[in-house]
Amino acid sequence: MAGLGEGEVRVVETLRVKIGEGKNFGASTGPVGTRDTFCTVSLDQEEVVRTKTVERTQSAFFGEEFQFEVPRPFRVLSFYVYEKDLLKRDSCLGKACIRKEELHRYHGKDHWFSLTHVDQDSEVQGQVHVEVRLTEIMEDAGKTVFKVSARVLECSGLAIINGCCDPYANVTFCTPNRTENKKTKVRKKTTDPHFDETFYFELNRPSPSPDNRFSIVDEDIDKTELRVSLWHSSNYYKFADVFLGEVKIPLSTLDMTRPQKLHKAWYLLQPRDSTRPSKPCQGSLRLNINYTEDHIFPSHYYDSLCNLLLKSPDVDPLSSSAVNIYGEVMKDKLEEAARPLVRLFLHHGSLLPLISALADREVAKMTDPNTLFRGNSLLTKCVDEVMKLTGMHYLHVTIKKHIDDICEDHKPCEIDATRVKEGENLQINLENLRVYVERMFKSITESARLCPTIMSEVFFTLKESAIRHFPDVNDVRYTAVSGFVFLRLFAPAILGPRLFQLREEHPDPTTARTLTLISKTIQSLGNLANSSSVSPGLKEAYMSNIYDCFAKKEYSDAVKTFLDVISSTGRPHSRSIDTPVVLKESLMIKRAQGRTRFGLKNFKRRWFCLTNKDLTYAKSKELERNLGTAYRLRRTGCTRILLGEPPLCKIPVEDILAVEGLQEESFKMKNMFQVVQPQRALYIQANNCVEAKEWIDILNKVSQCNKKRLKTYHPAAYVNCHWLCCKEGNENATGCTPVTGGVPADIKLDIDSDREMERIHSFFLTHRDRLEKLEVYLYDMCGEEAVYSGTPSTPRTTTYVIEDPKTCFETLRCIMDCIIKLEQEHIEYYKALAKSTKYGSEQKPIGGDGVKPNELEDSMEGEEGGSNM
Repeated sequence: MAGLGEGEVRVVETLRVKIGEGKNFGASTGPVGTRDTFCTVSLDQEEVVRTKTVERTQSAFFGEEFQFEVPRPFRVLSFYVYEKDLLKRDSCLGKACIRKEELHRYHGKDHWFSLTHVDQDSEVQGQVHVEVRLTEIMEDAGKTVFKVSARVLECSGLAIINGCCDPYANVTFCTPNRTENKKTKVRKKTTDPHFDETFYFELNRPSPSPDNRFSIVDEDIDKTELRVSLWHSSNYYKFADVFLGEVKIPLSTLDMTRPQKLHKAWYLLQPRDSTRPSKPCQGSLRLNINYTEDHIFPSHYYDSLCNLLLKSPDVDPLSSSAVNIYGEVMKDKLEEAARPLVRLFLHHGSLLPLISALADREVAKMTDPNTLFRGNSLLTKCVDEVMKLTGMHYLHVTIKKHIDDICEDHKPCEIDATRVKEGENLQINLENLRVYVERMFKSITESARLCPTIMSEVFFTLKESAIRHFPDVNDVRYTAVSGFVFLRLFAPAILGPRLFQLREEHPDPTTARTLTLISKTIQSLGNLANSSSVSPGLKEAYMSNIYDCFAKKEYSDAVKTFLDVISSTGRPHSRSIDTPVVLKESLMIKRAQGRTRFGLKNFKRRWFCLTNKDLTYAKSKELERNLGTAYRLRRTGCTRILLGEPPLCKIPVEDILAVEGLQEESFKMKNMFQVVQPQRALYIQANNCVEAKEWIDILNKVSQCNKKRLKTYHPAAYVNCHWLCCKEGNENATGCTPVTGGVPADIKLDIDSDREMERIHSFFLTHRDRLEKLEVYLYDMCGEEAVYSGTPSTPRTTTYVIEDPKTCFETLRCIMDCIIKLEQEHIEYYKALAKSTKYGSEQKPIGGDGVKPNELEDSMEGEEGGSNM
């Protein structure tokens, strides 16, 4: 790959995991016999997400999906199942671990994983940099002795134990006759310690012959090894030090005939051999894992394929376009296919022509307008993706406050007589449900002015296409839009608020049932259904009671007005949201900013809340909730006001100049980032690497259009009267490092089109067999001459409609040429990368990727002569 320099290729790793169900966890030792269980997902030993707690069961159904970018290198993806205990520490029932290099075996399919016992000796992560040399030393008496020198240089990525890591290295020289131990100093508060300490171990049996003085015949070298183990030093007298991992270096792998030969390499830390019998562990976990590692090239590598896709709306017929062929080969994974396609067209300002072309083709095939846009097609998945991409703020400002009220009130709303609990009144439940639906419905139908512009333009396009094909159907202008905004946006968001970031936790079963009933009713209202039209064929007859409450013309008129407004075009392209919208909140640790010269700068745990207006933190989440409740009560004119303390700090979004990661050396703490303001920087530590990246991403997104955003920043903190990164003594000195991204002006520029093109190329390549089958089919159907003359023969039966074989064949050949050329570029890149990556380097440490730990010859550096230690 000529011309592709180091650093031009970006690597992006993405994980999507679905945690299905767990079986046979066994009976609890408690009096009830069942367990309250939850599951966590960890990168190595760092927990990044966890499920809700499933109560009172021996086989839990979790049913949760998590997706995130992997922000750092990892070796093992781990799933831990815990039993919740309110009185003492949660107990781990078992784990399922998959090594990174084996993830491809389970990609995209459900698999059952047996749980294994969790042993502290096996919970390791990180790597160590070691240098070993056989040294000849002449003593004062003229006697020559031989020593093995072991130099522990540094480590990286060690595990965090109880919130910190104070590591030291223990070096052990093991022979059949003796064991000798030495250890380094403890390095405080770091997972990437630098030791640079050297230890000498004497080989006390010199060679018998001066001609072969470097061969040691009396020692059993095959059974002699050097062990380097890492430990976390406990700060408490009563607690033992914690094992972090070890490596074993057999001396038989060193060239004993060549003293001063240096072996210097990185090793992956390995579990410790345990003499204790493993405890039996029961249970299994059903998982669906999708792991992708994209190597993203510069833009010009994708130009040919990109242009082929972008001109698809202008291809006539559309079935011959690259987009249509893409949808055909990805027909069983349309949701995955739509995401990069929508982002690519949105980035290039061509989304509306694409939606229009897809809509016209889909509507032309419809005979019943009542089923319009109700199936799963490339069009419907693309519109779904548009709503997810642009409508999240809209959901928050429209329905979040009502969902919060429902989750906090816990009012009974069950209207199914067979499920009403003892002591509840069916009529009271119906009234409670009616009030909730009324509030939710009113908030939705009065929010038309807040609908994002791009969504309105898409809805307008869909409506116009439906009217052109069904001019005599009066309600088609509404059903073409309502199926998306109600069925695919509001109803799912009400049903699963956590999936749309409307709630941090899953609702309890009673509240979840209430949300289900509200979702059903809102969906029915959005479909412009009334009681008389749904009752005869209604499967759930009890729902007719709540439908009757809204079977009035005023509600259908409100829906029609709402749909007319959100599917109109020509309105201003910017809509202001006056009500603060909560975008993200969590408990994190921040460093006090020391607003005065002698202000105390310690670390405190605070509840952070980000809205579209400002970033605040308070002592607890309850204070934030009380303030929010008081605000809502004032808006509604209620006389009962909940008083609470104001936030400890409020940073307006327009005052955020940059948001960047913070180097660990600043405070010896991982997962830290900084929010730079005009006068100072706020330093924050997230709970894990994924959360830190999410906070950095969303803070950058809400502040990306600030006019005063910085172009450079300091990657380390200002400590002891100087910046740790550049050693500049002036606290107001200009940053020494460029910010990590530009300042996009709108959502179109906030999309990484190269990354989306790499995903599309990857999808094409994965389904290359389908492209080849389609190519053969076209060739057989038309014949080589017929294809180029445009006179097709009689087509055979196929699920793919081919209207013009000639243009379709030409487009297909262009796609094949593009993906083959791109794949060849990838192959050349991987070859160059493999050639330049040395085995034993930090990028490819010994002990990983199925390589035996004793294969050391490739990592020899070839240094001879005097010791440089």
